[in-house]
Amino acid sequence: MGEGRKVSEFFGQVVAWLTDPANWSGSRGVPGLLRAHVGLTVAALAAACVLSLPLAVYLGHRHRGGLLAISVVNIGRALPSFGVIGVMFPITLAFALIRSPLGYWATLVAMVVLAMPPMFVNAYTGVSAADPALVEAARGMGMTESQTLRRVELPLALPLVMAGIRTAAVAVVATVTLGAWVGYNTLGTYIFVGFAQQDDVMVFVGGLAVAILAVLTEVGLGGVERMTAWGPARRRRSVD
Repeated sequence: MGEGRKVSEFFGQVVAWLTDPANWSGSRGVPGLLRAHVGLTVAALAAACVLSLPLAVYLGHRHRGGLLAISVVNIGRALPSFGVIGVMFPITLAFALIRSPLGYWATLVAMVVLAMPPMFVNAYTGVSAADPALVEAARGMGMTESQTLRRVELPLALPLVMAGIRTAAVAVVATVTLGAWVGYNTLGTYIFVGFAQQDDVMVFVGGLAVAILAVLTEVGLGGVERMTAWGPARRRRSVD
């Protein structure tokens, strides 16, 4: 009975925290931290797309250099994001002093490093593994290499490309919380401040918010991924 009462009291405190208007206003309120969290996530994913997808698609189309490039990019999987932020923070501190929030650039670099491997690997694999029969048929119809890439290989690879983006997005959403460690306020701020103040309610709310956002990201991009698979499926049926 005692443990049950403690649990009930704890969740009562969580509800009280969530219904307190003070926690929903200002830059440290839930909406403000959510905007910062999502904004940094989108920026990191956009940068990772620009840095990884064009090269991966080109190498996949040419069927060369892929293993070396994947080995280099996969170094990002071995680097702990916490360590990357720690290394980049003093390097990027000058940018923060000029115009950006403290810790923004260090966290951004770490998130780009985290997001690139699944994007690159999936894009390269999807393009290089495009159905050879369809590729040869396109070339036989007189398509140029760029037309074959745009009209055949990329549409066939798109579901796998989106799967890489989805994987990267979920990982970044969960890991952006580390930005709070170097002063960039995200939903992770509740977790770090809660631990510092021994406030279990704040830690719980921060963890819950990040988990919900990660699930929504997974479900949303998973839906987009399934939609991109319809076109290639119809293309294969029409050929068969």
